[in-house]
Amino acid sequence: MKKIMLGNEAVARGLYEAGVRLVSSYPGTPSTEITEAAAKYDEIYAEWAPNEKVALETALGAAIGGGRSFCGMKHVGLNVAADPLFITAYTGVNAGMVIGVADDPGMHSSQNEQDSRHYAEAAKLPMLEPSDSGECCEFTKLAYEYSEQFDTPFILRLNTRVSHSQSIVDTGERVEIPVKPYEKDPSKHVMMPGNARPRHIVVEKRLADLAKFAENCPFNRVIKNDGAKLGIITAGPSYNYALEVFGDSASYLKLGMVYPLPAKLIRDFAAEYERVIVIEELDPVIENFCRAEGIKCDGKNLLPLCDEFSQELLAKLLCDREPECYTIDDPIPPRPPVLCPGCPHRGIFYLFNKLKLYVSGDIGCYTLGASKPLGGMDTTFCMGASVSALHGFNKIRHEENKSVAVIGDSTFMHSGITGLVNITYNKGISTVVVVDNSITGMTGHQQNPCTGFTLKGEPVKGILIENIARAAGVPEEHIRITDPNDLAETEKVLKEELAADCPSVIICRRPCALLKYVKHNPPLKVDADKCIGCKACMKIGCPCISVTNGKASIDATLCNGCGLCTQMCKKDAIG
Repeated sequence: MKKIMLGNEAVARGLYEAGVRLVSSYPGTPSTEITEAAAKYDEIYAEWAPNEKVALETALGAAIGGGRSFCGMKHVGLNVAADPLFITAYTGVNAGMVIGVADDPGMHSSQNEQDSRHYAEAAKLPMLEPSDSGECCEFTKLAYEYSEQFDTPFILRLNTRVSHSQSIVDTGERVEIPVKPYEKDPSKHVMMPGNARPRHIVVEKRLADLAKFAENCPFNRVIKNDGAKLGIITAGPSYNYALEVFGDSASYLKLGMVYPLPAKLIRDFAAEYERVIVIEELDPVIENFCRAEGIKCDGKNLLPLCDEFSQELLAKLLCDREPECYTIDDPIPPRPPVLCPGCPHRGIFYLFNKLKLYVSGDIGCYTLGASKPLGGMDTTFCMGASVSALHGFNKIRHEENKSVAVIGDSTFMHSGITGLVNITYNKGISTVVVVDNSITGMTGHQQNPCTGFTLKGEPVKGILIENIARAAGVPEEHIRITDPNDLAETEKVLKEELAADCPSVIICRRPCALLKYVKHNPPLKVDADKCIGCKACMKIGCPCISVTNGKASIDATLCNGCGLCTQMCKKDAIG
């Protein structure tokens, strides 16, 4: 049956049809929907793990136990999972295992651009790269067969456009794969030096076998057009862009297996054409391989290293012509992302700014607190770094005592706990503010260990952050819980804990305003006769509030009556 699916949904369909038994992931745009879609199949056990390292180790354990498994993440999540990733090449698998990673060229929702193909080469693991939803399903299914054939995980590289675009998928039935027997083999699975040395030899031999396989594998194909003098070597969505721009004026080597690359196939293809162009996002991985093989080609000398590609970009840079597309003559004003109306994080960032604190920030929707007018964040590095980095900052500037870390509940469970332990163990005096909105908000309301529900919606005992802080060694009297919408009380708690000569944790607990069970108050209104146009209400950066003719105005279609703005107005003009 043919269906139109998102790329991520198509991967999940491939998991289902391949007989996958376990999926363990951590949510991260643009990969999240793979696991959410997989969870809808009753035949698949699916879970959100606390972080990507745990997820990958869980999937590896399942594969060694004899069940086909999958682990999904975004590109920066692969950094977190790098430790077990490299080991999987040595241990191999028993049942098939696929690792899905979604890159984000253009940084639509990421803190960096990163090309995950480098991980495949460094870890010596095979990598596939589909270019549309149909290939997402097909590549995923076949990857399990090849994973078992070569006794190694396969990496499936997606990116934002493939993950979040729709195309036709030819769906099939699920194949039930029996759980494979487990045989105890410490020489293969216990990675101490005496066992790892001979396993490295196995890895290198397997890589050579995979390189031979790449020459004739079904993922790599040549599309010839008679009379074409231009040969294009490409992969992923870049193939779709090139096809639209060049059509039948070029021939194409479409690489679906991007590591290891097929040397002979590439050389033979390039030899047939007067000119060869390598089109790839982001880094010149294929291009560098071609040059190492002695192939003269164009690539990054014409195309950028940064940002994602498009038909328009290829037409302009490679054909020196304006793209054929519809345009809107009127300029569209930029709309920077902001915290939602009623967001429980807004108040704490207002206070950070008001108290002129140094704020060590973290990854989540609350990162938007860095934007003006809140301006309540100094740094953001990676998941969990707020806590660890604050400790280092305070060890250098401990006399100032005007700094905090801010981290969300899901991010705290992901990688903030160890940073907190580092503070208490090493006699730090840092204040950690956990903004607990009862959900993983940034990636679209996924459950986490604090929420009390699993990915499948099953109720469990939620982990209390205050219990973690207590166990980590934070003094009981310095673990504080506040409602971030109560500005006066939260400011009082902040000042008290900043003055303390010991570690402290402040939990700002209020659920995300977008959760379905959250009940809202009626929208607020501005009394124009009382409003003096002081713009104090604008300091919280609420998108509901604007100024018209010198007076504040509230958009009733957006306002959910959180009341934060009423605490800003000294003239009682809002109510």
